[in-house]
Amino acid sequence: MGGLRVRLALVAAAGILATVSCRGSSGDYDGPFAAEVNAAVPRIERAMGVPFKRPPQLETRTREQVREFLERRFAEDLPEEQIEGVETTYKRLGLVADSLDLRALYMELLTEQIVGFYDPKTDVLYVVEEAPEVQRSAIIAHELIHALQDQYAPLDSIQESVRDDNDRALAIQAVIEGQAMYKQIEATVDGGSLASRLPGGWERVRQSIRDNRGTMPLFASAPMIMQETLIFPYLSGAEFVRRRDFATGPAAFEQLPRSTEQVMHHDAYGDSTDAPTRIVFPNAGASENLMFENGLGEFEMRVLLFVLLGDQNAAVRGAAGWDGDRFRVYRRGNSEALFWASVWDTEADADEWAELVADAIARRYGESKLPAGERSTFVRAGRRVTVTRVEVDGRPMVIMQDVPAGERGELVSPQSLRLEEL
Repeated sequence: MGGLRVRLALVAAAGILATVSCRGSSGDYDGPFAAEVNAAVPRIERAMGVPFKRPPQLETRTREQVREFLERRFAEDLPEEQIEGVETTYKRLGLVADSLDLRALYMELLTEQIVGFYDPKTDVLYVVEEAPEVQRSAIIAHELIHALQDQYAPLDSIQESVRDDNDRALAIQAVIEGQAMYKQIEATVDGGSLASRLPGGWERVRQSIRDNRGTMPLFASAPMIMQETLIFPYLSGAEFVRRRDFATGPAAFEQLPRSTEQVMHHDAYGDSTDAPTRIVFPNAGASENLMFENGLGEFEMRVLLFVLLGDQNAAVRGAAGWDGDRFRVYRRGNSEALFWASVWDTEADADEWAELVADAIARRYGESKLPAGERSTFVRAGRRVTVTRVEVDGRPMVIMQDVPAGERGELVSPQSLRLEEL
């Protein structure tokens, strides 16, 4: 959620990519790993449809130096208050264990089997000196695409512009990583189709990424919400790029998706009638102890239902019809309170989400089902949880509030919310 995204999935595909990769091309670059770079650059330029404006810059680092560098970047992209807010939100929703140290886990995931990465703030591709050769070639090619993207569309400023909108940030990351993944495969097969040059085609790559999570033990044991949001930019992003047929590199950045809904659903992207709705909260007073504010989006809401219900069909169905969501986390002494509002395309969509999320909460607390109706209330384990169907400006909405059991009243009046089309 927000900030620096961990690049993991490509490592799992490196073995497949290497089986069809060609080596030995000559070129003008004479820096570190010149053979890999000179072999990759012309293929990348053909796949992306644009040339490098300037030669790529590569530098080598030890694994420890890379870790130290990434720790600094992580602290810049996800400051303490933001990572604490994300951690608290995930815990309140039951997505991670109460004992989880999210910052520590993210740092371990970020550096597990790290091979290389492109940093748009310095315009440098950093490669670990002792990286295995088969992974190194694939990662260099992938990160070279990021360097080329950055020469036509400023990746750092694009990502910075959506820092307070987690769902939109994930959608944009899907374009960045998805294009790099898909165009890398095009560059690898160079002149042939996936069906003819890559055994099993795109589906083989998709399955490989998921199947090979075992090569990254820490990643494989991470909470599902973390696994899925880290894989999403590669898989769903690459499918989005393929589906939209972005023939040249910069074209993918001319109209960026505004939500994960637009990445996942073909008919949502570019349709002005299905632009997401931004939920705007009233200004928080000093006494409210506001801790964090953001949103989940359709994809993470789908994962939430799956984690709590274990039913993929219900998760997909329940999150469909999403049109926007926003939450706030407040400090309450040694505890926290959560207020979460979501807006839906239709009354039926809102009703279904309200029913499923209430059912999910009940199961989390060991009950068979929350009471049905426009407002469901459940008090258990020192918490008071309510799920309420409301209308704001004629739009169907669902409000979820999770507060300490002794707290009464609404953290935010639904009628004080403002709805704006993005």
